[in-house]
Amino acid sequence: MSAFSNRIIICGTDTDVGKTIVSSFFVQGLKGIYWKPIQSGTEEGTDTHTVCNLLNLAPNRHLSERYKFKAPVSPHWAAEKESRFIEPSNLYLPDLDELIIIETAGGLMVPLNRNWLQIDQLKVWGAPIILVARTGLGTLNHTLLSLEALRQRNLNVLGIVLNGPSHNDNPKTLEQFGDTKILASLPIFDEVNAEVLSQEWNKQHLDQKLKQYIRN
Repeated sequence: MSAFSNRIIICGTDTDVGKTIVSSFFVQGLKGIYWKPIQSGTEEGTDTHTVCNLLNLAPNRHLSERYKFKAPVSPHWAAEKESRFIEPSNLYLPDLDELIIIETAGGLMVPLNRNWLQIDQLKVWGAPIILVARTGLGTLNHTLLSLEALRQRNLNVLGIVLNGPSHNDNPKTLEQFGDTKILASLPIFDEVNAEVLSQEWNKQHLDQKLKQYIRN
């Protein structure tokens, strides 16, 4: 793991892989501030609203989106549908001393505009990344390709969070071929709330694994 950073990026190997639950998990466990700079699909609600409700966050524990779009599609196309444009220079990191947990919109190779991929923005930000992946069939290819893309750009990966039913082989195979650690494995919860996430955090000893980020 890297030296301390007061920014952590939560990125997924795919859409609907569970980034928002994982982001909530780390916002609560690390007492961080939640930020999703780009949100598509606002007609179905926003992830900021979901996290705030889930954790009952105070107003100073979350930041507003820089871009919000109605269509539930890739950010570049969602912007074009509204005759708008995502300007990378407007995605500068907030100037705060507190730890910020940044949830990306979609996966690494999602276009933010016709000339700029999400992974390009990750390179600009330079913050350590937690990669969220599924547990089941297909995750080896998706996750190993994502790790390779991150490493080709010299981006720091703190580890992987697996989201879904337990699997007997995929975790150790990802650690072996991905040369990284599984930080946590989240099950499919019957009910998700702040108490459940707190119990899971303690159960998986995340305070020890991420002790440089813990603020009392």
